[in-house]
Amino acid sequence: MPQRLALLAYGVLMRLLVPPLLMRLWWRARQEPLYGQAMPERLGFGPATPPGAVWLHAVSLGETRAAEPLIQALRQLYPQVPLLLTHGTATGRAAGATLLGPADHQCWLPLDTPGATRRFLQRHRPALGILMETEVWPRLLHEAQRAAVPVVLANARLSEKSLRQSLRFDALLRPAAASLAQALAQTEADALRLRLAGVRHVRVAGNLKFDQRPSPELLAAGESWSAGLARPVVLAASWREGEDAPLLAAWRRLLDRRAAADKGQPEPLLLLVPRHPQRFDEVARLVSDAGLTLVRRSTWGGGGPGALARQAQVWLGDSLGEMPSYYACAHAALLGGSFAPLGGQNLIEAAACACPVFMGPHTFNFVQAAEGAIAAGAAWRCADLDVAVAAACALAERSGARAQAGTAARAYAGQDQGAALRMAEAMRRLISPTAAR
Repeated sequence: MPQRLALLAYGVLMRLLVPPLLMRLWWRARQEPLYGQAMPERLGFGPATPPGAVWLHAVSLGETRAAEPLIQALRQLYPQVPLLLTHGTATGRAAGATLLGPADHQCWLPLDTPGATRRFLQRHRPALGILMETEVWPRLLHEAQRAAVPVVLANARLSEKSLRQSLRFDALLRPAAASLAQALAQTEADALRLRLAGVRHVRVAGNLKFDQRPSPELLAAGESWSAGLARPVVLAASWREGEDAPLLAAWRRLLDRRAAADKGQPEPLLLLVPRHPQRFDEVARLVSDAGLTLVRRSTWGGGGPGALARQAQVWLGDSLGEMPSYYACAHAALLGGSFAPLGGQNLIEAAACACPVFMGPHTFNFVQAAEGAIAAGAAWRCADLDVAVAAACALAERSGARAQAGTAARAYAGQDQGAALRMAEAMRRLISPTAAR
């Protein structure tokens, strides 16, 4: 009874939230027009698709990138099964569009109301649902169970903080977790926490991010940007709101110290890449307000940085899909989300691009990856931004140590591959024999 009441109350709340949620999407569409497209899909409407597809939900850009090797493995094992990709953000949908095959479809995941989720499942009738990483929606999973659609949580992770939050809403979230056909966890620790949250069938399959391989063309582009600079380049990777001002202050202090020392060293370049594209203009203003000269990546076109860019103190990475280029351009990286209590970002991509990483104290979303990179000599943990900025610049200026760290990073990124194929194989029993032929 408490679980039924919790689901009922949640459904009422979500219905009440529909108008403000839609208004928020329209507001975001002013900066990112894709948010304003196909809005009826948010309510479970829109074109129907042929039944029997594998439905894969990757909410945003990071999850969509991580899903790419899994999509390739699914196509290898089940070439006749079409895919239905769903997303929650504009960056996720834009990245997902590049992964579609001729028979595949794409739409927004509906808001988690009873009517929207029911209409979504009735219109598409997938054979299997795959949710990436942490996407557990109570109403969606309830309706999937009613429609006899098995749902797998792939590349699953659950931090201690998220487990505590889940247990606070146990009456609502435990039935959702229990309804999952399977959870394919990244680590043993994630598997244990998922079981404590109520998932019944859990196995460890590894981390899909180890299967990602950066584009050689993007790596070559990044290397060309820094070629001939004769300056150390430090990347602030996937930088989050609230971290900008402390970073720019720490960078300003570093430049002032170096100028006062007057050792004739070239001034380091900060390559700042915000996590969310809607913040590009805001971050540009913050850089200018900090008294630092700025050039934006979007002003280069396809020819690379010009003379003005080569003299700037900060490059703003205001483009999408070029993260491997930014890592290849940099001599060392600062890990966004780790210098404020935000849990950190994926550092496996940096390692795959042979870019050593300096992280802050807060990496609770990626504990095993962070500790593994540190043990491999591919990353270092720093107490605060001043220490990290100084350490990253020092490594960037030492070509021998930098090359050694880059080699260690690439070796670390290649040590645990095969998760995509393991996950695709684990789903075999859930895909009907007719569809899988």
